[in-house]
Amino acid sequence: MAGALTDLLGEVLVAADGEEVAVSALAARGVSLVGLYFGCSLGGPCAQLGASLAAFYGRFRGEAAAAGGQRLEIVFVSAEQEQQQWQEAVRAMPWLALPFADKHRKLKLWNKYRVSNIPSLIFIDASSGKVVCRNGLLVIRDDPEGLEFPWGPKPFSEVVAGPLLRNNGQTLDSSALEGSHVGVYFSAHWCPPCRSLTRVLVESYRKIKEAGQKFEILFVSADRSEDSFKQYFSEMPWVAVPYADEARRSRLNRLYGIQGIPTLIVLDAKGEVITRQGRVEVLNDVECREFPWHPKPVLELTDSNAVQLNEGPCLVLFVDSEDDGESEAAKQLIQPIAEKIIAKYKAKEEEAPLLFFVAGEDDMTDSLRDYTNLPEAAPLLTILDMSARAKYVMDVEEITPEIVEAFVSDFLADKLKPEPI
Repeated sequence: MAGALTDLLGEVLVAADGEEVAVSALAARGVSLVGLYFGCSLGGPCAQLGASLAAFYGRFRGEAAAAGGQRLEIVFVSAEQEQQQWQEAVRAMPWLALPFADKHRKLKLWNKYRVSNIPSLIFIDASSGKVVCRNGLLVIRDDPEGLEFPWGPKPFSEVVAGPLLRNNGQTLDSSALEGSHVGVYFSAHWCPPCRSLTRVLVESYRKIKEAGQKFEILFVSADRSEDSFKQYFSEMPWVAVPYADEARRSRLNRLYGIQGIPTLIVLDAKGEVITRQGRVEVLNDVECREFPWHPKPVLELTDSNAVQLNEGPCLVLFVDSEDDGESEAAKQLIQPIAEKIIAKYKAKEEEAPLLFFVAGEDDMTDSLRDYTNLPEAAPLLTILDMSARAKYVMDVEEITPEIVEAFVSDFLADKLKPEPI
């Protein structure tokens, strides 16, 4: 256990009294699950979660004392910028914290787990470091007594099991989804981007069905009332989890670690995830020619997928050309490196630590260059880390596969010096 956790968290953590606790000591305490709590001391949502989490944690501590072990530990990964605020926050917490000075490791954790907002709670297996549950906030709400510990992922067919609705009031059993590709659509009427996506998705659904593909969409509502759900669902030709079945809707949110809407998760006929970026795929492929949208190792940067730049470090090769042939050549240049990285991390059941893009010449690319203060050179090889507000630039006359591979390797080995964005 110590090896996997030490790689993630470093050698020591800090307790509320300021004492250092060796990460390797967690094994002796019997810890089998670690919750990474990304948050701060300011703001209502973090304060509310802090109180709920403290009660939840306290119950586990009490059980552990009675049983002679400790199954769960929480580690605070702070968003605080000032050390005094961090100290005040840690003093008020009954769990451990990543040291304030270890800012580089903090950013790596935020990027590794694609944390896009706070508070966020992610449970990982203490022996392997692998994600067990991406949305621990719902665990605290749905299972306050910890009866489902350790909250590991279950098959989609098990989580979705039960009656589903059509907008005409008819019901069908979830077993009707078996053998089909399924888009699990997390959305709500109060969310303008959701309504915009739904209009496009209705047409995509129609085209895919007319092409003879076995495809269904499952609406998982985040509406604030049943009336709102009914109004929104009346626009949809697919099926939905009944609004009253809040437990099942919550379990689906937990299963896929939903942090924002709209989100479209596309599953294969066996219920395995093909892509979590269904929203981007639908907007980029309005004719649905590439359905079921298996992920591409290298993407062409567009207005619709630029949001992914905020999800973690991204390698972006700027070619500054409207010539499709030049963009395609750039993709072919970096694709073998991208495939190699993706395969390596997939074998470890982890997400790749980099996304790969080629950027042509358009207004969006110009805006990105201006925002990140990049040189006008082309071609230009960069790694952009928006959450860390950092960039890494390789400005050379000719970009070769060897240069790209060395650049990526040095970045992953922390050998590159970042420049501020």
